[in-house]
Amino acid sequence: MAIRFTNTLTGQKEDFLPLNPPEVTMYVCGVTVYDDSHIGHARGAVVFDVLRRFLQASEFNVRHVRNITDVDDKIIDRARKEGGDLKQAAKAVAGRYTERFRADFAQLGLLPPHEEPKATEFIEKMIVFIQDLITRGMAYEGGDGVYFSVRKLPEYGRLSRQKPDQMMENAHVDAGQGKKDPLDFALWKKAKPEEPSWLSPWGLGRPGWHIECTTMSTDLLKDSFDIHGGGQDLVFPHHENELAQALGAGKPFARVWLHNGLLTVNGQKMSKSLGNFVTIEEALKRHPADVLRLFFLSAHYRSPQDFTWEHLDEAARAYERLAAFLDHTGDFAQGKETAEIRKAEEKFHAALEDDLNTPKALAALYDLRAAVTHGKTDSLEAAAAIEKLGRILGLFLSDNATAPCALYPEEVQELLDERETARAHKDFAASDRIRKQLTEMGYVVEDTAAGTVVRKHA
Repeated sequence: MAIRFTNTLTGQKEDFLPLNPPEVTMYVCGVTVYDDSHIGHARGAVVFDVLRRFLQASEFNVRHVRNITDVDDKIIDRARKEGGDLKQAAKAVAGRYTERFRADFAQLGLLPPHEEPKATEFIEKMIVFIQDLITRGMAYEGGDGVYFSVRKLPEYGRLSRQKPDQMMENAHVDAGQGKKDPLDFALWKKAKPEEPSWLSPWGLGRPGWHIECTTMSTDLLKDSFDIHGGGQDLVFPHHENELAQALGAGKPFARVWLHNGLLTVNGQKMSKSLGNFVTIEEALKRHPADVLRLFFLSAHYRSPQDFTWEHLDEAARAYERLAAFLDHTGDFAQGKETAEIRKAEEKFHAALEDDLNTPKALAALYDLRAAVTHGKTDSLEAAAAIEKLGRILGLFLSDNATAPCALYPEEVQELLDERETARAHKDFAASDRIRKQLTEMGYVVEDTAAGTVVRKHA
C-alpha cells in the first residue's frame, strides 16, 4: 500500500512521492523562545516525531530541520518586563527558554532534528533574500521597513484557500506607516530605540517573522523540499506568507504541507488569562512521557483534541495495560500460532500509511494484547511485536518504559497484576475473586475487548 497524506496545499489525500527517494526532506516550524513550552507545542512535536520515525521505519532517509525563533516581538516584550539593557535582556530571555524547551522536548523522547537553525544565525541570508524580492518587484521599502507586495502574487491565498478581498473582510489588517496595501506584510522592520537590531541596506532593523522560515528552509533543504509541517494555527498567515515569499523569489518550495489540529484545554483555547495554560513540564510531573505521547496519538493528527487531566489519566490507564502486559509476558502460556500477530502488524502499518492514522495503529496494539489474553496467540511473540511497533510511535523507549504507571496504591496494583495473570491462564475463578476484592476496595473493574478498564467508584 502506498503512503498517503492529506496535503493542505491541495486539500486532497495524495500518494507520498519524495523528490529524491529514499531521501525525504522535512521542515517543521519550531517554537518562539519567550516562555515555557506548553502541551500544544508538545502535540505538534510528537506528531512530527512519529511521522519521522514511521518514514524511517519505511526505509526512507529523513533529513529533519526544526527552527528556533530567537528574535521576535514577544521576546522583546518579555525582556522589557524583566528590565535592564533591552538587547542583553532579549538575548538572555531567548537563551534561557531555548534551553528549557530543549530539555522539555528531550523529556518527551523526541528525536533531535538534524538541523536546528536559529533566526539570528541567518540574518545576512535573510537580507539577501529580501533584496532579491525587491529586485523582482515583489517587495518595496516603506517608511518603517520592507514589505512584501501581496497583490503582485496571483497565487497568494492558495494554501489557506482565501482570496485577498476575503482576507480584507475577515481579518484585522492595519495599513501601517509604510504599507502600500493593508494586506502587505513585513519582511524587515526598521529598528526602534534600544531593541535588538542588525545593519541592512535599509538601515538598522530586524527581520519579520515569516522571512526567517523561508530563508532557513530553502538554504538548508534547497528550493524545493518534500514536507513542511506545523500547527493548524500557522496556515494563515505564517505559512501562507512563507509560501508567498518563496514563490515570489521563483522557488517551488514545499511539495506537501501537513498540519496538526489545535489542542484545547477543557474545551477552551489555552491562555494564561483563563488559568488553563499547561506546560510540558507540568504535564510530565503528573505522568511519564509515554503517557502524554499516547494521549496525543489517540486522536488523528489533523483533528482538534481537548486536553483535561481526566483524559490524561485515561491515557495512563491504557498505557498501564500495555506496559503491564510487556512486564509479565513470562507468566503466560506459549506456543500459539502467530496469525494474529501478522494481522496486527498489517493493520498497524496500513493505519500509518493512511494519513498517519495513529488511533487505528494503537488499536492494532490493543487488539494484539487482547488476542493473547484470550489465548489466540503466543505471548512472547506478541510482546515483541507490540514493543517493536510501539517504538515506531516513540513508545517503550526509556529504561523504565515497561514499568506500570503508579495510578493506584501498591496493594491495588498487585491485585490487578495478579488478576491479569489469572485471566491469561483462563483461571476465571481466581479472576472473579480478585475482581470482587477490588470492588470491596472501591474499584470498578470492567473487561473489554481492548483490555481491562479500572476506575474508582464515583
